[in-house]
Amino acid sequence: MPKTERPLVEKLIVEANRLTRVAAQATGSTTPAAVWRTLSILASDGSYRIGDLAKASRVTQPTMTKLIQNLAEDELIYRIADVADSRAWLIAITDTGTKALDTWRTELGEALQPMFSDLNADEIDILERAVAILESRTNTPRKVA
Repeated sequence: MPKTERPLVEKLIVEANRLTRVAAQATGSTTPAAVWRTLSILASDGSYRIGDLAKASRVTQPTMTKLIQNLAEDELIYRIADVADSRAWLIAITDTGTKALDTWRTELGEALQPMFSDLNADEIDILERAVAILESRTNTPRKVA
């Protein structure tokens, strides 16, 4: 059976996920990916209700509740009273959480640096342009329900 060529966006997603997985494994960190994904969402999109954050992070609400409990104990997030609903809380990232996320991202980059150290100027330019394209497509405002 002939192998069909995957669409470009599909290949991009597969390789981006592989790159993230390889980098995370190279750091030796045992912190669950859901922690970094959740902090990344909060850092880029602002505060969320727990249910919405669970949906954005692709975990169940009970899993997110436990995750939030752990993140709060580590002072990586904090709860804010939701002015729109006095029974609800919004979750936001703390300065400590932002610093932890920045450190994690630096560790990922450093772990992969040897893999990219031999790129020539044209390849670096291509990757810089690819990053700019991805940023322009993914930095869209969040839709609030």
